[in-house]
Amino acid sequence: MNLADFRTHSKSLLKLTYPILIAQLIQNLMGFVDIVMAGRVSATDLAAVAVANSIWLPLILTIYGLIMALAAIVSQLAGANKYKDVVEQTYQTAWIAVLLGISLIGLYYILTPILAPLVTLEGNLEALMFDYLGYIVWGAPGYCIYLVLRNYSEGLSYTKPTMIISIIGLLVNIPANYIFIYGKFGMPALGGAGCGLATALVYWSMCISMLIYCFYSKVLKQANLFSTFYWPVLAEIKTILALGIPIALSLLFEVSLFAIVAIILVPFGAQVVASHQVALNFTGLVFMVPLSIAMATTIKVGYAIGHGNFKQARDYTKYSIVLGLALACFTALITVLFRTQIAGIYSTEAPVIELAASLMLLASLYQFSDTIQVISAGALRGYKDTKSILYITFVSYWVVGLSVGLMLGITDWIVPKMGPYGFWVGFIIGLTTAAILLAWRLHVIQQRIKKAIPA
Repeated sequence: MNLADFRTHSKSLLKLTYPILIAQLIQNLMGFVDIVMAGRVSATDLAAVAVANSIWLPLILTIYGLIMALAAIVSQLAGANKYKDVVEQTYQTAWIAVLLGISLIGLYYILTPILAPLVTLEGNLEALMFDYLGYIVWGAPGYCIYLVLRNYSEGLSYTKPTMIISIIGLLVNIPANYIFIYGKFGMPALGGAGCGLATALVYWSMCISMLIYCFYSKVLKQANLFSTFYWPVLAEIKTILALGIPIALSLLFEVSLFAIVAIILVPFGAQVVASHQVALNFTGLVFMVPLSIAMATTIKVGYAIGHGNFKQARDYTKYSIVLGLALACFTALITVLFRTQIAGIYSTEAPVIELAASLMLLASLYQFSDTIQVISAGALRGYKDTKSILYITFVSYWVVGLSVGLMLGITDWIVPKMGPYGFWVGFIIGLTTAAILLAWRLHVIQQRIKKAIPA
């Protein structure tokens, strides 16, 4: 590996990566703020926010995954200097996003009367949960439009707006939570449900901010969204969906795996579940680093492919994985050295801290395979090879990872049941399987292109 080339490519990747990383961390911080501010009202309000988010997040993250396809589409078109097509594809994705956002509102009002009688939650928890969802769904169209504009801008290699507008979202989130949770400035005190209304306002503020940026930005004028209006074109929408749905489902497979394990662990007791959630929350924050590199890799690889520079696409893929693994060494070391102190931030109970710290030790191992699999998937999106990601993630997470976790965690088939440790060993094996298969698929795609069009 050429060290000078690594420095050059890493510098270019990090320039795209750091605004995405900051934006991702801020979005996680908004969720943390919601939990803290709702928890100060009561445990019931805190639980309502947590339960409502367990329903809301898989839905909105699935849409998020689908719209991520636009970044790959835009980067390839920009690489080929087809800026008119960039505008058209952005409009077609926007039509999909608007329809999905409105559908979430309709889904809430159709399903709530059916599901409400079937849900039996203690005290005021049920009412707060449904109220939270009833407020947040009205922000869905705004958030979906924001995601389209974000991927349009990132696809054109401008990632700083994502960071700036996430900061705006946080600045709206805190006072909005304060007003609607506690009933300030003449507003009713909605408790935990107020987080849903505050988040809806955050979604729309981010959408409007991004629209204003796109309208006035000089750097985006080469693909001016306001120069031409495009009505929906079914054939174009089908192509976008064919690329986006596999990304959405693969993201859903990953999110749902960790959610289902939390449910399976419930019989082991509250302290085990709490320890699992602590370790999962921290490793989720660490995961933002390779995820942000992966998103930058999609843009760089897509642009190189569109420009016809297939060697550069291979180089960016190689160096992004090396960069990701170098950073994983650092984050894994931090996890190992400070795992007990990190767990202590989340809980004051000694058994929870001890178990969470042990699970973090296992998490430090899978950070390497997690880095390889997520960056490989990012590169494959740049090559517009998304169906393979769907198949590989399903097999790796649900067939391999969950099966191993169940066998080790709750049965004595191989070893005496390991409880939560068994599931985390399952995570390691599942993510390692994904890393091997996705890296192999990436090599196959690159070799296929190399044979067809020699660099």
